[in-house]
Amino acid sequence: MKTTFLIASILTAGFVLSGCASVTRGMSEKVKIYASPEDAEISTDIGMTCSSSPCTLKVSRKEKFNVTVSKEGYKTQKVHVTTEVAGSGAAAMAGNALIGGVIGVGVDAYTGAMLNHKPNPVLVELKPINPANPNTPTGDLSHIRKEYEEADKAHQENVLRRGGGV
Repeated sequence: MKTTFLIASILTAGFVLSGCASVTRGMSEKVKIYASPEDAEISTDIGMTCSSSPCTLKVSRKEKFNVTVSKEGYKTQKVHVTTEVAGSGAAAMAGNALIGGVIGVGVDAYTGAMLNHKPNPVLVELKPINPANPNTPTGDLSHIRKEYEEADKAHQENVLRRGGGV
């Protein structure tokens, strides 16, 4: 009787906890796009668009895509957004392997819950076709880049203080 209860409890926990990253991180991620000039048109090859910058797109974590930024008088730029296993996604996968077993690992692999988009944020500074034209200034997102670099540095320091945990 005790053995049956123990096996049933383990199986129930495995099913409940399977797909841990799917539960904790979700199957989609917000990808933020900054373009300069701010009124540049932003589009993707997965059918999403923005009329101005910054904009945020909610994208499946498994989805790789291209961002195109354009504006009259500027050179159009494309950025490929790919996916990579996130630190917290890897930790959730390890937890699945220990607790949820193959089912949890399979769920997270199928949903892409252990992935992050890279780059995120996407920063695009358009270059003027004619740099001498005062009506088409060069884009500058250095202040945005600096904010994200500082936030990332603070996050890394916090991770180290916590002993390397994600």
